[in-house]
Amino acid sequence: MTSPGPTFAQPPRFNHVAVSLPADALDGDGRAAIAEFYGDVFGFAEYPQLTEDRRRLVLGLHTHEQFLFLVADDRPLTAPKGDHFGLSVSTLDEFREVARRAEAWHTRAPDEVELIAPTFEDHAGVLRLHSFYVRYRLPLMVETQHFEFLT
Repeated sequence: MTSPGPTFAQPPRFNHVAVSLPADALDGDGRAAIAEFYGDVFGFAEYPQLTEDRRRLVLGLHTHEQFLFLVADDRPLTAPKGDHFGLSVSTLDEFREVARRAEAWHTRAPDEVELIAPTFEDHAGVLRLHSFYVRYRLPLMVETQHFEFLT
């Protein structure tokens, strides 16, 4: 590292991901489908006061400082399969439950829900990093992780 960087009272934290979609994806049916999936699997909830038909959908995640900002654009985002944003959960049981919910959606709609099954990486017997990926109606996948510290 070349510089210690600025000093903050509290470290900065990620608070949102913004993604552009075609306007048709943000019509009433599209918004409802997106909100249902991301709500059921991860706990996202729509901010209806910020919704604009065929223009915008904002989904909060457990606090007003964490959200997914979906906006219509004539040239929406496209991304390769591996592009994603990540969420982490606190316990292995929570990880398994989120993975179970994603798998249930994949079973119901295998042509719409892309799923990369749970796996883990063992890092020198100190950390087991659990993860899986899922995508539904967005150009980015969501990686869910759990950091299981073994010592």
